[in-house]
Parts: sequence; C-alpha cells; structure tokens
Amino acid sequence: MKGLNLFAAFLGGAAVGATLGILFAPEKGENTRHKIAEILRKKGIRLSHNEMENLVNEIAAEIKGETAE
Repeated sequence: MKGLNLFAAFLGGAAVGATLGILFAPEKGENTRHKIAEILRKKGIRLSHNEMENLVNEIAAEIKGETAE
C-alpha cells in the first residue's frame, strides 16, 4: 500500500511538473491545452473541455499563490 501511494505521488508530481513546463512554454494557449490533454490521455486520464479549463485555472491560481475554488 505504501509503495502504491509513493508511485501515485510520483506520477502526480511528474504530471504537474510536465504541465507547468508546458504552461510556461512560449506557445499559444490552445496549443498548450491540446498538448496537456494529449499527455494526460497517454496516462489514461481523459478530461472534457470544461475540466481542462478548470485544471488550467487551478494551476494558474496556484502559480500566482491564490486559492482556486
């Protein structure tokens, strides 16, 4: 159980790190969201357009030091 939690935490951290890297890349927002969605699909995570927007907003709020609601 502990090993599974550690693995899940690692994957979550890797996904967040990759997402942040992509968000800071100098590309158009639509292209960036598409790339994030592709990476998540490869990991078996599927998000609707609204869910993707919410994820991007939450990450942006975290970066700015705000609480996303």
